[in-house]
Amino acid sequence: MHRCTAIIVTYNSAATISACLEALSREDCEIVVVDNASKDSTVARVEEIVAWHELRLLANDVNRGFAAAVNQGARQASGDILLLLNPDAIAEPGAVNALVQCIDATKASAAGGSLTRQDGEPARGFAFRQLPTLAALMFEVMLVNRVWPGNPVNRRYRRLDADYSQQQPVEQPAGACLAVKRAAWDALSGFDESFFPVWFEDVDFCKRLRDRGDRIEYCPKARFHHSGAHSVRQLSFRDQQVFWYGNMLRYARKHFSPREGRFLRAGIAAGMLVRSLAALLGARQNPLGETLAAYRAVLRLAL
Repeated sequence: MHRCTAIIVTYNSAATISACLEALSREDCEIVVVDNASKDSTVARVEEIVAWHELRLLANDVNRGFAAAVNQGARQASGDILLLLNPDAIAEPGAVNALVQCIDATKASAAGGSLTRQDGEPARGFAFRQLPTLAALMFEVMLVNRVWPGNPVNRRYRRLDADYSQQQPVEQPAGACLAVKRAAWDALSGFDESFFPVWFEDVDFCKRLRDRGDRIEYCPKARFHHSGAHSVRQLSFRDQQVFWYGNMLRYARKHFSPREGRFLRAGIAAGMLVRSLAALLGARQNPLGETLAAYRAVLRLAL
């Protein structure tokens, strides 16, 4: 049995997948790539690497979404630690071994590595966060974080004051680099595939882990360079809005009280009205019609 299996979900990832796999090929882990019906040369590039390094490629005919693709890869994995890794995350030498050793030393059920930006600095506010509370999401959807990013609620939620050089227990490492013991993964039946196609599936999984009393660790010696959001940027503006807010509401239905859920819906509706007004006044990056159509779609979800 392999000690660790890296599971990488690709979607039009031709620009990043080669560097990701080349770095992983120098680590001691099995590799499973699940492609979600890429339209570019992703599959061809993975097949080129298969010729000189043993890995398994699962090529889907349709985009099954991130959660379902990860679950698909996990079913084919033989490792007793599953490393979920985005195709734009590049492991530094020894990173995977450091992550496995960190899990062993702390007896954690899951762990996240240190995600660094192109300048080598930690991805502060992204590498790990607290699990979202109603207050944290309300500050996000009602634009408080946009006009006052340093507010106490946002700083606490995104752990902006944390020491990223220190190993520490955390609530929610980023799904871009998340290692999970196979036993814990199987106990929770993996990701909830209703979080389609992307967003909040990793948050939901960490919430369920924490509800069981499991430990999740941040391991700074396991360093991965992460460019970030390459697949998400391929979504239309409308889809980004609908998927983000739709899965936020799905998370709230699972983990918030009905009263909290109603408050969140009201906050999203209010935020959409403010965003629509701002778009009408010229504060937008997309055409006005496209922007307003996206906000109307989210408003329908909230109401």
